[in-house]
Amino acid sequence: MAGQEFGHHLGLPRALSGLPLSPLVPGYGTLAAAQHAARLRHLGEVLGAGPGGLRVLDGLYVPAGVRGRRRVDVPLLEALAASAAPAAAPLAARLTELHRADPQAPRRVVLYQLINLLQDQPEGRRESFVRTLGVHPSETAGLVAAARLRPRLDRRQRDAAESLADARAQGRLHRLRALLDRLPEGGADPALAAVRAEAAERLRTAEDALRAGRRAEERGDREAASAGYLWALHAASDDRRALGGLVRVHGRRPTLGIELAPDHVELTWKDSREPPGEWRLLRLYRDGRGRPAVRTVRGSVTAAAAAGTARDTEAEPGTAVRYAALPLRDGRLDGPPLVSRRLLVAPEVERPVLTDGPERIDCSWHRPPGAADVTVEHTGPDGRTSRLAARDDGFTATGLVSGSHAFRIVCHYRTADGRTVPSPGVRATATVHPWPEPVRTLTARPADGAVRFAWTGAEGAEVRLVAWPGGAPEPGSELRADALPAPLDWPESTGGLCPPPGTYTEVAAVAVRGARALAGPVVGVEAVRPVPGLTAHRLPDGQARIGLDWPEGVSHLVVGWAPVGSTDSGERTVTAHAYRRGGLHLPVGPGAVRVRAASVPRVPGAVVVVPAAAEVLVPPDAAVAYQLVRAPRRLLGRGRGRLLRVTLTAPGGLAEVPEFVCVARGGTLRPRNATDGTTVLRIPGPELARHGSLERELPAAPCPAPYTLRCFLLGEHAASVRLEEPSLASLVVR
Repeated sequence: MAGQEFGHHLGLPRALSGLPLSPLVPGYGTLAAAQHAARLRHLGEVLGAGPGGLRVLDGLYVPAGVRGRRRVDVPLLEALAASAAPAAAPLAARLTELHRADPQAPRRVVLYQLINLLQDQPEGRRESFVRTLGVHPSETAGLVAAARLRPRLDRRQRDAAESLADARAQGRLHRLRALLDRLPEGGADPALAAVRAEAAERLRTAEDALRAGRRAEERGDREAASAGYLWALHAASDDRRALGGLVRVHGRRPTLGIELAPDHVELTWKDSREPPGEWRLLRLYRDGRGRPAVRTVRGSVTAAAAAGTARDTEAEPGTAVRYAALPLRDGRLDGPPLVSRRLLVAPEVERPVLTDGPERIDCSWHRPPGAADVTVEHTGPDGRTSRLAARDDGFTATGLVSGSHAFRIVCHYRTADGRTVPSPGVRATATVHPWPEPVRTLTARPADGAVRFAWTGAEGAEVRLVAWPGGAPEPGSELRADALPAPLDWPESTGGLCPPPGTYTEVAAVAVRGARALAGPVVGVEAVRPVPGLTAHRLPDGQARIGLDWPEGVSHLVVGWAPVGSTDSGERTVTAHAYRRGGLHLPVGPGAVRVRAASVPRVPGAVVVVPAAAEVLVPPDAAVAYQLVRAPRRLLGRGRGRLLRVTLTAPGGLAEVPEFVCVARGGTLRPRNATDGTTVLRIPGPELARHGSLERELPAAPCPAPYTLRCFLLGEHAASVRLEEPSLASLVVR
């Protein structure tokens, strides 16, 4: 009927033909996601049809003028993309691209979505619902009829319908055939029928090429087989049989480098051919059911290059994999692939380090992240094999005899199907060497300004005395002889070793046998500084004044005194401040006293080594007194003249007594020293010590009267005896 539009006769069987079962546009999933993000029920809402309504049954139109309409074309869509809201502008731009590629594509997408929306509604509500979708009122009945006539698609079928164009664009014919098999067959959608016919034809071409490749491979014609498989992949890019054939043909001489790391597979390639547009890396393996599987390595499509590297971080541990690098140009296969060798994804432990100890071997490693277990097999020098318990970070084998020991370290991986797959294993060897017996005890004893060391244990081993910088290791620590500190370099004496004065040293004993050593016990030795310049001067009332040169760096001295021949003693601790402020006086008493001084040790518990003792002998409080006396009268005659009485007082006796000398000087002034006048009398020290007290007659006139006498003590011991002098008047002779 003239002037009536397509779809007007709703009751005729062919009135609504070509109802789309699939949008048949590549990237439909992305387009639909953007549509839902923009809160649009269907893509027709992007066109902004307004109250006039959108027409879709016999073409895609929007209102124009009072009663007119305008077909949706590229200029209209471009204007919409430039003026639409930010959320809708990308959708209008995408519709523009679809229109350029296929003018029917926008209508097909909109009609597909509208029918799906109506089919989601109960039949009784479809007519009222379609009025809310912005469609022209004249097409309401036609759309309701279209929703009734076109087969209803479930969720699985809709997914297949919306993925068809992507599989077709990628040349994945087997995927395309599987998707087509989900959809209803028939002539309701001529475009879909054309896709079915095209897919069937291309699959026949792929099968023919695949058979040609197999025949050539059976003949041993590598180039012809490669060409056949390549042609099959050109026709059906997801044909795993053709890909497997290519891998077999080109995998006999692997050209794709492969290396297993703890957490990934490293791939490298270098191809002498002209670089393709890009490379795509495929992982070939068997799934949990043992079926061949292929996965594209994530992020492996790289820029054109004759050489490159890539990483596969998703290879499942415990699977055997092989890789193929496909050269692509414009998304299509552009030549034979590079193929790797087959690899078991079962990383070994990293950096195993074996060290020996006394009858022991320790091993440490870095365990791969995916390993479920690690086992260790040990083979001794006698060839016997046993299993060892292992930790996450290593193992310790004990009770080993000297000699070479071999170990096989295997990582075990659990696969998705529950199997446990072992790694090939890492082999390592280590030698158990003879170790020394340890030093069990170490003692130190001071002797004559030195220290003598003694120890137990270390039978058959060399014992070295060392000072560890930074602190000694624990006794029993296993060491290497070439890493030991140098032996103590203290000078030797008859008493032992002489540590430097003013030092504290922790001396350790180390047992050494060959290149191995064991740390032993430690003893602290402190060598105090000597006290130089010690002197003692006796004072009245049993006191003695002590003098010394205070040693540098010493804060305290201990000064002791003991009477000669007695068990009594005294001791006093003196600080440097107190000594410098008031000196040092000791109550030594009248007898001979021996005084000692030593630095106070700073480290509690240390063995203290004192150098040659600072000692001085304070003689007893000895005194020599003298006086002039008249000689007793003789019977019937005059006296003998003047006598000099000399008396020695020395508690406990005195071994050495100085010489006693009497000097006369004219006048009433006293002689100043033993040579300042005329010597009138000499008494040797031994004689005075023998008698203790004696009287000697003075010469009658040693010099003209009046004259003055004075006595002196002479000799090296004169300072140790006090001379008690009488008054000056009693010594003037007139």
